[in-house]
Amino acid sequence: MIVIDDCSTDQGRGREIVREYLAKDPRISLICLEKNSGSSGARNSGIKVVRGEYLAFLDADDLWDKRFLEKQLLFMKQLNASIVFSSYRRIAEDSNEEILAPFIVPRQVDYHAILKSNSIFTSTVMLHTKKLGKHYFNQQLESLRDDYVYWLTLLREYVDYAHGNPEILATYRMRRDSVTAKKSKMIIPHWKVLRKNERLSLVRSLYYISCWAWISFWKYMK
Repeated sequence: MIVIDDCSTDQGRGREIVREYLAKDPRISLICLEKNSGSSGARNSGIKVVRGEYLAFLDADDLWDKRFLEKQLLFMKQLNASIVFSSYRRIAEDSNEEILAPFIVPRQVDYHAILKSNSIFTSTVMLHTKKLGKHYFNQQLESLRDDYVYWLTLLREYVDYAHGNPEILATYRMRRDSVTAKKSKMIIPHWKVLRKNERLSLVRSLYYISCWAWISFWKYMK
């Protein structure tokens, strides 16, 4: 377990808790970044030092079920897959109240599918690093669509499909101040991904952003 402290604002309380566990289990390590690097920079810091065959991400405000790793590993082995992800609950930022119905993922997605709508939630993903190799997030994107571009790149360049586990194995805490909380703020960054990162034509970009807007509307309805 690699814990990344990306200049958290808790006056060091989180680091002290982690250090208590470091003393008990040598498999845990702590990396304290000197300057805030955003989600992409924090994840890259962990990817650089990871030595395991499997890689999974867990953001600070999200939760894994107790058997998340076990079940995702079994799911990956059953399908001989390189990328797996799972369904998840959606709860309020200040309670465990489910504010939306659980999001149930499709059985598999490819590059074209996630151009229409990204059903891969980063805190539910497991990657097989021996098959895929190590790949890093684009830090120039900071925390705007960096995870989305990561999945697009992997599905375009390295693997045909990512496989979705329909079982609900994680919980997404929906913060009111989250960058992705209001889809209206994401239109321009999403458009830039389609045009600049993926180099799609104007017509294809208009098609995919229309699909994304429509599907996102229903994704965040009760």
